Amino acid sequence: MVRQAIRRQGSLRILTPEQVTASTKPAAGPADHDCFGLLPRREEENELLTQDETSLTVPAFIQGSKKNLIGGKWVDATSGRQIDTVNPATGQVLCRIAGGDATDIDLAVSAARRAFEGEWSRWTPHQRRKLILKIHDVILDNFDELAMIETLDMGAPLKRTTGLAEWTSQVLQFFASQCDAATVATPPNSLPGDFLTLKSLAPVGVVGGIIPWNGPLIGLWWIFGPALATGCTAVLKPAEDASLSVLRVAELMMEAGVPEGVINVVTGYGADAGQALAEHRDVDRIAFTGSIGTAQTIVRASAVNLKRLQLELGGKSPDIVFADADLDKAVPGAAMGVFTNSGQVCVAGTRIFVQRSIHDEFVERMQEFTKTIRVGDGLDPNTQLGLLISERQLDRVMHYIDVGGGEGAHLASGGKRLGGELASGFFVEPTVFSGASNDMTIAREEIFGPVASVIPFDDMDDALRLANDTPFGLAGGVWTRSLSTAHKVSQNIKAGTIWVNCYGVLDPAIGFGGTKMSGYGWKGAKEHVEGYLYPKAVYINLD
Repeated sequence: MVRQAIRRQGSLRILTPEQVTASTKPAAGPADHDCFGLLPRREEENELLTQDETSLTVPAFIQGSKKNLIGGKWVDATSGRQIDTVNPATGQVLCRIAGGDATDIDLAVSAARRAFEGEWSRWTPHQRRKLILKIHDVILDNFDELAMIETLDMGAPLKRTTGLAEWTSQVLQFFASQCDAATVATPPNSLPGDFLTLKSLAPVGVVGGIIPWNGPLIGLWWIFGPALATGCTAVLKPAEDASLSVLRVAELMMEAGVPEGVINVVTGYGADAGQALAEHRDVDRIAFTGSIGTAQTIVRASAVNLKRLQLELGGKSPDIVFADADLDKAVPGAAMGVFTNSGQVCVAGTRIFVQRSIHDEFVERMQEFTKTIRVGDGLDPNTQLGLLISERQLDRVMHYIDVGGGEGAHLASGGKRLGGELASGFFVEPTVFSGASNDMTIAREEIFGPVASVIPFDDMDDALRLANDTPFGLAGGVWTRSLSTAHKVSQNIKAGTIWVNCYGVLDPAIGFGGTKMSGYGWKGAKEHVEGYLYPKAVYINLD
């Protein structure tokens, strides 16, 4: 039986199921299609919840030691090593996960290969579709538990994690719709004689996935979803800082009927497990989300067997606010385009370019908006902004804040680590630098924290020059009332995903991706699914 608890004044009290109120779910989170949680808050989300609305359930899953999923079995790391999983809001150990290494990766890849070459390869598209839809139902039935695990493990507000339920439903239904992506075509040919030509797409085989800690409850579906849809098998290595939601999802997927070996999960450090997955000669494809440095290591490691790669890397995305923009929308939209998930979002619009004539007004409004953001423990239903994942990340963010001030940017808002009742967690105030320039370190390097640089520009050409003066090309935003301006700017920003008068919305049937040093490949849409397939032509002589 799942143990249940209620959080009051920083402590957890175990409750019996009969004591748990029916109103355990916090207020609604972001809009259904807001995968990244970057849309500005609705007015009703500014209202504090009453004491009766703060009852929360804490799953028993977070207790004890967790194992790897290999070949349908839950097993300890072969080395016996374990890694503490820490609640970043309190610094307390939640449980321990397996410290997997190259040996565990080899076992998982072997299990995935056996499954790929076994009965799983004979499953029809209809069977795979039914399986994904069964997984959909099981996951949605348990989503409150998954959201709680995610919040405890990586610190995102419960409003954000519970708000991912509808998006998860959409992405699973999308991948269910793609199970016949490998349909055979019979195109006409220009060969002499009587030939029948067949053209199809076939599953690449064993795919490896390495996902970060900033949203594993989202990231895992970019691996498991297309693998199940296409008939591939998968080995997933989640970040050691946030593996629990992945492990619980894998457990639920097995309960839903996924065959042994089709999905495998190995937890551990990147240098031990991630590197081994990238180097493994029997892995046909790697999908990685994370830093450029790690991606470059993976690219080199993948050369041993010329793995197919999909990389989603860092960004310093430009968010351009023109003088004719509706500031009532642009200010909160641009602010939350940086601050959501404490800035730990790959597409965060951390370089906010504001037309010079409205620069000062924009900064003043952003200062006022920032003051209204409630920072706190993710379990507090009134929290709008959580914390950083680790002390290491906290130190990194505080370093960049110091550098920004040292290089001459004006600290307009925030810039401090929060103390008091939040002192034991890794909390940083939402931070705004004004008077910044595009050549400052805070505008050149990815911080991955709640730090925005407001940079003035003169006209459209100036805005585009500044926006594109970066090695990154993941995303960007435009705020204007002019359709002509919106079209011209969105077409000329060198990035894979552009938002106009919004930020962070995502339809899994459309997808997103980057270019330049932000990586290559696509997440979502048919391009994503086809990345798990390879083209095959068959020529049949009928004479």
